[in-house]
Amino acid sequence: MSKSNKKDTKVKRLQDAIDAYVNSQVNGTFNYKQVSAALGASTPKLQRAIAMYLAELAYEGVIVEVAPGKYKTPKRAVIATGEFVRRSSGKNSVILDDDNETIFVAERNSKHALNGDRVSVSIAAHVRGKEPEAEVIKIIEKKAQTFIGTLRVERHYAYLLTDSKYLATDIFIPKSKLKGGVTGDKAVVRITNWPEDATNPIGEVVDILGKTGENNAEMHSILAEFGLPYRYPEAVEKAAAKIDAGITDEVVAQREDMRDVTTFTIDPKDAKDFDDALSIRKLPNGHYEVGVHIADVTHYVRPDSIIDREAQDRATSVYLVDRVVPMLPEHLSNGICSLRPNEDKLTFSVVFEMDENAKVLKSRIVRTVIRSDRRFTYEEAQEVIETGKGDYADEVLTLDKLAKQLRQRRYENGSVEFDRAEVKFEIDKDGHPTGVYFKESKDANKLIEEFMLLANRTVATVIGKSKKQKAFVYRVHDMPDQERLVNLSALARNFGFKIKPTGTPKEVNRSINKMLEGVKGRGEENFLSTLAVRSMAKAVYTTENIGHYGLGFDYYTHFTSPIRRYPDMMVHRLLERYLNGGRSVNVEKLEEDCKHSSDMEQLAANAERASIKFKQVEYMGDHLGEVYDGVISGVTEWGLFVELDDNKCEGLVAVRDLADDYYDYDEKNYCLVGRRNGNRYRLGDNVKVQVARANLDKKQLDFLLVDEKNPPRSLDMLEAPSVAEVLSTSGKPKKNGYNDRDKTTGTESSKKYGTSYRR
Repeated sequence: MSKSNKKDTKVKRLQDAIDAYVNSQVNGTFNYKQVSAALGASTPKLQRAIAMYLAELAYEGVIVEVAPGKYKTPKRAVIATGEFVRRSSGKNSVILDDDNETIFVAERNSKHALNGDRVSVSIAAHVRGKEPEAEVIKIIEKKAQTFIGTLRVERHYAYLLTDSKYLATDIFIPKSKLKGGVTGDKAVVRITNWPEDATNPIGEVVDILGKTGENNAEMHSILAEFGLPYRYPEAVEKAAAKIDAGITDEVVAQREDMRDVTTFTIDPKDAKDFDDALSIRKLPNGHYEVGVHIADVTHYVRPDSIIDREAQDRATSVYLVDRVVPMLPEHLSNGICSLRPNEDKLTFSVVFEMDENAKVLKSRIVRTVIRSDRRFTYEEAQEVIETGKGDYADEVLTLDKLAKQLRQRRYENGSVEFDRAEVKFEIDKDGHPTGVYFKESKDANKLIEEFMLLANRTVATVIGKSKKQKAFVYRVHDMPDQERLVNLSALARNFGFKIKPTGTPKEVNRSINKMLEGVKGRGEENFLSTLAVRSMAKAVYTTENIGHYGLGFDYYTHFTSPIRRYPDMMVHRLLERYLNGGRSVNVEKLEEDCKHSSDMEQLAANAERASIKFKQVEYMGDHLGEVYDGVISGVTEWGLFVELDDNKCEGLVAVRDLADDYYDYDEKNYCLVGRRNGNRYRLGDNVKVQVARANLDKKQLDFLLVDEKNPPRSLDMLEAPSVAEVLSTSGKPKKNGYNDRDKTTGTESSKKYGTSYRR
């Protein structure tokens, strides 16, 4: 037999083996690695052949590629159920329940299902070379939702110009359902009916938020957009007002009295809810006793009370650019529970005995009563650290010394260090941004962070390591995405950095920290640090402890911020129960509560980012036509996101405005590449841009690249439609005119997540 025939036979055998494997996978998904392992193909050459053959089968329609490199056999039920995903671009889809596969649904086949609706779909027979399609045959469960936008009231009809990226059409509103709304009002609208033969849905006004463009109206609309409350229920406020501090001799007698120990708080200068304090004193044996004292919120908020139910629903305080939307009524958050100076306060504390080297020798978790001697701002505490002078200088300096040793050990043990500046706005009395500044984490911030981390870790370890396992709330952080780590390692190698994509968490994190330290001040800093952040998973609350990868902790929870986070209240109640010998709570119910808290945390983070984006656009609207230096912070098929060096505002350079060539998106290398000239725009590249447009409706900034061939344009050549111009534009409401909102709203691809474990 010739060499050629032998080779063909080997290929045929391999393909037959792959076919047999594929045919055996009735419901599951698979990738080339799983197929390789099943067939015993361990060499890179064989694995590449398997990957190529799977791609060929997918192209021919024999198997379906449900995600990049992930496949399944098309042996699915003709009728299936799932969650409908609506997009204003018209690219609707359904995520199937059985395997999470996403299948396209054309608008004509959507039955007007809305985003998040539970639907039953009919899946069309697979056509070779084409994407599978589904048709909604029934809406099983409607998701309660509202839409935000600007009202326009005409003589005979009214409609809402929607801001939503989930709805391409505007909503018609009977004039009897306007709730007093007039043209230009920002409104919350509920869809009441969407006839099958109608292009536009019909709705009613739920609430009027104010005039479009006004600060309060816009901030409330951001909260409403994410389903977050923007008003506090009056009944809850009244219930809170009836609560008093109640620090009686009887209550104090049941606690450890630490009112005579030097204690102080360190918080942002604009904070009012002080939920943590530190105490320190030297013991006769020469060691230090350091107390981490946390507001005892659950002493006042009883389970299943009206206040507790509201707090559980909210799950977190929401921090927008110009305000805090508190989880608890202000009477509690800023009053009774807040650890204000020179007032007796009830606390739940973790008290440590430490030596000079910050080694914890003993610790105890105990309910206490304290009296804060001083309220420091971060700036005031930082001045004490830098000068060695000021109130309680000895105590502050000692805590700083201990914190630095704790921090050093934490990094040596594999904690990842992401240290990014936080963008803040100077706001005038009308809420308009007049300036931008950066809030950096200094020693005073890190002092507090280290002791909060220590307390959280200690509480989780005490419960997690107890002989009898009991259901508990853990804050977990999964391993990084392996594929992204491999890609980061390959790209970092080009700049002289070695990142370990495999190995123990400590080894991997040490290599990342070494790169982050070495890249500071270099041109590729933004590029590599952004990719490192993106490789990380999201931290969540759960009863299933898998440890906290980013911190390098086997056990971790949130205990230190019960005024602003409901999971901390859950932890306080569980601690009290278990320390008193109580039985484990129901793990299924606790897991549901954890998931709700994780979901609400994400919504709050999204709202916070949306408020920042709105203020960035509003601020840059005062600087149209100006030229700035920036760095490419995100690369997509539709353009480049650029973050300005001066103020960290981010905008889009649309690919349509790169007129010198036709650009292809290189996803693996995070760049756009010109077909003719080979010009390359890569994540992390320094560029110069001109502010071209600032669209508040879409929270979108548009930039133009500026270079020798493309000088800045004059202001009269730039388009910048204002809200007033939009409202004055004549014409009928938009029907199914699909636009590119999905490409321009909320898709900025390089959000900077500063790692603040305290908040």
